[in-house]
Amino acid sequence: MFRTAELGQKVPKREFNQREPLMRQALLEVQANLRVSSKFPVIVLFAGVDGGGKGDTVNLLNEWMDPRWLVTRAYDKPSDEERDRPDYWRFWRDLPPDGHIGLFLSSWYSQPILRRVYEKDDEATFDDRLDRILAFEHALADDGALILKFWMHLSRDEQKRRLTKLEKAPLTSWRVTPRDWEHWHIYDRFEAAAERTIMRTSTGQAAWTIVEGVDPYFRSLTVGNIIRDEITKHLEEARNKALVLEELAAERKLHLAEARQPAAETAEGEAVEPAVVISPLQRATVLSSLDMSLHLTKSDCRKQLQECQARLNQLHRKALKKRISTILLFEGPDAAGKGGAIRRTTRALDARHYQVIPIAAPTDEERAHHYLWRFWRHLSRAGRVTIFDRSWYGRVLVERVEGFASEDEWKRAYAEINEFEEQLTDHGILLLKYWVHISKDEQLERFKAREQTPHKRWKLTEEDWRNREKWDDYEWAVNDIVEHTSTHTAPWVLVEGNDKRFARIKVIRTFCERLEARLNDNK
Repeated sequence: MFRTAELGQKVPKREFNQREPLMRQALLEVQANLRVSSKFPVIVLFAGVDGGGKGDTVNLLNEWMDPRWLVTRAYDKPSDEERDRPDYWRFWRDLPPDGHIGLFLSSWYSQPILRRVYEKDDEATFDDRLDRILAFEHALADDGALILKFWMHLSRDEQKRRLTKLEKAPLTSWRVTPRDWEHWHIYDRFEAAAERTIMRTSTGQAAWTIVEGVDPYFRSLTVGNIIRDEITKHLEEARNKALVLEELAAERKLHLAEARQPAAETAEGEAVEPAVVISPLQRATVLSSLDMSLHLTKSDCRKQLQECQARLNQLHRKALKKRISTILLFEGPDAAGKGGAIRRTTRALDARHYQVIPIAAPTDEERAHHYLWRFWRHLSRAGRVTIFDRSWYGRVLVERVEGFASEDEWKRAYAEINEFEEQLTDHGILLLKYWVHISKDEQLERFKAREQTPHKRWKLTEEDWRNREKWDDYEWAVNDIVEHTSTHTAPWVLVEGNDKRFARIKVIRTFCERLEARLNDNK
């Protein structure tokens, strides 16, 4: 695989000095075009052999381009803060927004390769880690990101010469560490792991380019040319895609207008009978099967609430000591009682160790990233409780029903969400997903009550009334959510919410049961 990067290719210094100003100008122009369009981010990864010029190339790109629109990140061993969260938290946190370029050193490939080289992972585990990388990059690319990956290569002999030269020079000796020589001694193992990595993760959406790293002039111009060409190509593809989508939207609008017209007439003026319309079958959903008559008396609720809150407080303290994190997310129709359930839950927790994240329409900063970015960044440290009032399911719920996400976007989101939640649970986080449900009639009564209550009137908006008109669409969207994302490790808890007291007790009791089971598993 690496023979093509051991050919001894070089660029004379005089030629490099002639080409460098042109390259710099071209990169600045394409960077400006990217910034103006702000349609997608560019993610550039550098990996490869020690001494292959990864750091030098990144430094040079920072000189050639405008650093205001560059994000440069290099990763070492995870800090305590990073170890408290899933592995990919630090990568999601650092992703560049639309219109920016991110340069990444020792990224999500570093630890899987090192673990395989040092035989901490067998081949099957290594492949699992590469599959997670594939899912991560696939999600970013599907969202429009341009991903460029460079493997900077040196032969075994050339790497030795490179390290020896750096080590002998007083001004560069600091760049060579005992670990570099240790890696050289197990060069063959690194090469085998690199081959498997490139074979499994070089895709049409995120291909690897193997760059010969011996000559810095050749290496730098090669990387610069590819970055320039690929960004230019991606900008053109984005423009063409936008034009196609505009044309499809116009055609769809025309077809809808024609469909609303009365029966068409033939050229002779005779009316054409409309096609036979077959009404869809009436099918049940997971929500229509709930027993919405379930309720608790005020006295029963008061007693059970005190018991459940006391139990939850004790379990929360144990989880904090064992550094077991919990994520609760609440979804449901407007006025379903999510806020009331959250308040009764947090009343049993230590305010220093939980946070409630209310999710509304994304900000400009959030819209400039993948939709999961804003949820990754809110993950708490080990032992804490994070409560999402609305969540990442907005992509397959509100955005689906209201047309804010295309059909392709919300359909692929099921797999993206499952992958996200799997990373949470694999890290040991307890994830509870609540759908607090009420009937349509009950919602109407609560809306009317809000209108008559001064301190609750602000909660009722025109959007709430509009959403009622699409009640059936939302119900089917929830049915699909449960079908596609209620997994063994992250099942949905459907809460019968017509009676607020019953709903609140069910929420807290379920939390207690799941947390206690998680604590017992951790013994």
